[in-house]
Amino acid sequence: MKSEKNHLWGGRFKEPTDEFVKIFGASISFDKVLALYDIEGSIAHATMLSEVNVLSSAELKQILKGLDQIKNEITNNQFNWSIDLEDVHMNIESRLTEVCGDPGKKLHTGRSRNDQVTTDIRLYLRDQVRLIILEVERLLNALLDLAEHEKETIMPGFTHLQAAQPISFGHHLLAYFEMFKRDRERLQESFKRINTMPLGSAALAGTSYPIDRQRTAELLGFERISLNSIDAVSDRDFAIEFTANASLIMMHLSRFSEELILWSSAQFEFISLPDSFCTGSSIMPQKKNPDIPELVRGKTGRVTGNLMSLLTLMKGQPLAYNKDNQEDKEPLFDSVDTIYNCLRIFADMVPTIEANKDNMYRSALKGYTTATDLADYLVKKGLAFRDAHNVVGKAVSYGLKENKDLSEFNIEELKSFNSLIEKDVFDVISLEGSINARNHLGGTSPKQVSMAIKAGRKSIK
Repeated sequence: MKSEKNHLWGGRFKEPTDEFVKIFGASISFDKVLALYDIEGSIAHATMLSEVNVLSSAELKQILKGLDQIKNEITNNQFNWSIDLEDVHMNIESRLTEVCGDPGKKLHTGRSRNDQVTTDIRLYLRDQVRLIILEVERLLNALLDLAEHEKETIMPGFTHLQAAQPISFGHHLLAYFEMFKRDRERLQESFKRINTMPLGSAALAGTSYPIDRQRTAELLGFERISLNSIDAVSDRDFAIEFTANASLIMMHLSRFSEELILWSSAQFEFISLPDSFCTGSSIMPQKKNPDIPELVRGKTGRVTGNLMSLLTLMKGQPLAYNKDNQEDKEPLFDSVDTIYNCLRIFADMVPTIEANKDNMYRSALKGYTTATDLADYLVKKGLAFRDAHNVVGKAVSYGLKENKDLSEFNIEELKSFNSLIEKDVFDVISLEGSINARNHLGGTSPKQVSMAIKAGRKSIK
């Protein structure tokens, strides 16, 4: 067993750490993801310490040279990670002391692992959010392109998964555009809370050294500085907020996935997904399974679970920092990786979706999807809406008995339900007439879809 002297905090301890306790308490297996951000933070911290004369220029030079060497070792997979040193911070600091001697021991002056780790996480998350926003934007553009191509494709719109009214497929796709546009806005709005610097808060009360937090923030590109040292080291709201945003994105991806799964089935046959995004069956040779949408739908649960983990992690903690917070990283890292990969694969897949226009159209002819249009027609002729609703209900009942859609009725059949109906009704109860009539802001007419696409492109520039 190694001596406790190997621990950088072991001065007051007389007994070595139990071997299983050492393994149980170590975080190096997952927090080494933060290594390069830890070095970035250390470079800024050391630079600031030199500028306020806590470190000499010679010491700073040695520290920066040593950190650069360690960065290269990590980048080239030559760094020897040690579980005895618990975490990414102690591993790097220990190696720095090996490389440059006593100056390495001075790097931690004026800071604590408490403010160091939350700084690292914020630096990491700041970069990841930027990358995730780019994938959201790729998906948004893919949806706009597909909507442009399918703006005149007619499909049934559903409520309760029952055919409701005819809509443009492009209009339906733009509903997802709106969802993901809100997701992008939420990520952008939360970025300022992520981009707040806690470094300088030390363990919880600040430090007695003459640090310049504004200078450190400037070096690290932080927009704001935390204003309360206790809150700064114990706050994980920014990570929870990100994971909540990620959960919303995954929920939207899952809803889209569900529709792609339904639409690509033999029962719907609304769309076709390319072979490259599907798999087959080991026993049924005819199968073409929409595995990618199914996997994304399944992965939604883990991101939502990560959000619950972080909320539960924080709910009972007294101020300030507690060891519990070691458990914040794995849910956060997993959410980052999951959301990025799911967005990436959807942004790749959406442009490959092919609409089966004929099947969509035929499906829209079923279920009396223009019944509301007939009711509106009668209202415009002077009938009260409730009376019109009753008339059309009787017409639908007749159609069900005769196995006819409203558009298949002849004029005599239609007039038998109300004398206000004239030949111009056929312009209203056709699928084309129905969607073209909804020519207002937010409506499903192809003209409005084109305008929405144009506005959408402008909104995400």
